[in-house]
Amino acid sequence: MSDGGTGAPVDVPEDVLGLIGRPQYPSTAGFDVERSYSWDTLAATQNGNPLFWDESVGEELTGGPIAVPTTLSLWMRPHYWEPGAAGEQVALQVHFDMKARFDLPEAVMTDNTIVFHEPVRPGDRISHQQVLRSVSGPKSTKLGSGRFWVIDIEYHNQRGDLVGVESYTGFGYRRDDAGAAS
Repeated sequence: MSDGGTGAPVDVPEDVLGLIGRPQYPSTAGFDVERSYSWDTLAATQNGNPLFWDESVGEELTGGPIAVPTTLSLWMRPHYWEPGAAGEQVALQVHFDMKARFDLPEAVMTDNTIVFHEPVRPGDRISHQQVLRSVSGPKSTKLGSGRFWVIDIEYHNQRGDLVGVESYTGFGYRRDDAGAAS
């Protein structure tokens, strides 16, 4: 059910509606993009694409070496512990905020997509910000009762170029007593 004009669900609290579309938790990776992360990913997947292994192919096709595109999210994932950091470090803080705001102890990611823009290159320093795109009204699924939310992670290099946007759809829920027994 929507409010009849904006498309926003009427049962989403105003404080949450105020977060939609607003960049949150801007952060810059604590280290530069390294080729070793790409090579580890390529070795683990037995990917022999010469774009990533042969510098002359990288130069010809992209103007130099690039990181494997699927490693993009590595640059937003903090170490579990870092010197001087307060408390546990987590990626997707907006996801945890929504779980806490709606008192939903369980959650799953139901969808993840990445749109790539400028190539990420060794030596780049990647920054990101999280943007809550939408929150559903209450829903019931086989897992339990809760809400869906969509979060975009927008990635930029040190020059401010957009290098990618990763979208997550999460479902935060509370297990229903009836669903737990089946």
